[in-house]
Amino acid sequence: MTKLLRVVSPDGKYKEKDEPPLSEEELLKMYRYMMLTRALDTRGMALQRQGRIGFYVPSSGEEAVQIGSSFPLEPRDWIVPAYREQGAALLRGIPMAGIMAQLYGNEEDTAKGRQMPNHFTSRAAHFVPTSSPVGTQIPIAVGLGWAARIRGDNVVALGYFGDGATSQGDFHAAMNFAGLFQANTVFVCKNNQWAISVPFGNQTGTNEVAIKAQAYGFEGVRVDGNDVLAVYQASKEAIDKARFGGGPTLIEAVTYRMGPHTSSDDPTRYRDEAEVEKWRKKDPIVRFQRYLKEKGIWNEEMEVEIRQEAEAQVEEAVVRAEKRGLPSPATLFDDVYAEMPWHIKEAKEAFLEYLEKS
Repeated sequence: MTKLLRVVSPDGKYKEKDEPPLSEEELLKMYRYMMLTRALDTRGMALQRQGRIGFYVPSSGEEAVQIGSSFPLEPRDWIVPAYREQGAALLRGIPMAGIMAQLYGNEEDTAKGRQMPNHFTSRAAHFVPTSSPVGTQIPIAVGLGWAARIRGDNVVALGYFGDGATSQGDFHAAMNFAGLFQANTVFVCKNNQWAISVPFGNQTGTNEVAIKAQAYGFEGVRVDGNDVLAVYQASKEAIDKARFGGGPTLIEAVTYRMGPHTSSDDPTRYRDEAEVEKWRKKDPIVRFQRYLKEKGIWNEEMEVEIRQEAEAQVEEAVVRAEKRGLPSPATLFDDVYAEMPWHIKEAKEAFLEYLEKS
């Protein structure tokens, strides 16, 4: 059994020798982004239930994995997400207004309304388009990491996936390739115990994911995914190793999906509420709050300020998104080719002419 890395216990206690070297400012930044992610999730689910957006994928309970793993990245690095990485997207610089525009599929959506909600992307933030099919993004993370190694540009690709994706062939092909060619890739498996309605115990004959890395010739690390500092520490070491030629690492972050798989899911049909309540007591935000309080950084006044600031940021983005119209129908012809060929130009002109007459 791979040792579970933990820095902060559920009650917020810690040993100074185990703490990563982060400043008070950096710790508070982590906390703010975890709170912002939770605020977005709460509002996103409410918007879907109100019929104002069509779909939402919550990540409540997994904020420590997102923020802790993406925090050590540099702007030149790439994130290859699954579909529960809104916290990582925010931290990487995708604005809240951009995420909300994508949820609404309006004229400000960089994907021009072509993607499902919660499938945001940003070339500027080096955030690859979100993957909806399970596991198909994992080889892409390896491709980016391998390209970086070939070029010698010390760029790292961080790829996210859930425990369910480890049952897919893409996972094993990607791990094998990364180990063989020593790609600059860090794999982050968010083992949240459930792949929609399938429990982790029905995914694999082992009791963990991290051990699988050994078969492919590189290190596997198992970390308490509700401890943001433990996730940060494991990720920082893996990212630094990949950046300077040390090859890939598989990080298994043991956490829990506190909400439904998506807004279309009813988890009460397949999991026990007692299990949910047990994990709710391990809430990563509450744990980090206790840690900050132990260090004398956190107080009630600051908590209210951070919470109100997060909710206001989300509300501002909602108001903006609902004032915007839909993408122009003419954008259907954009982004198909780098240079638009003659037949697409003709089709676009004919379509625009039709719209004018309609």
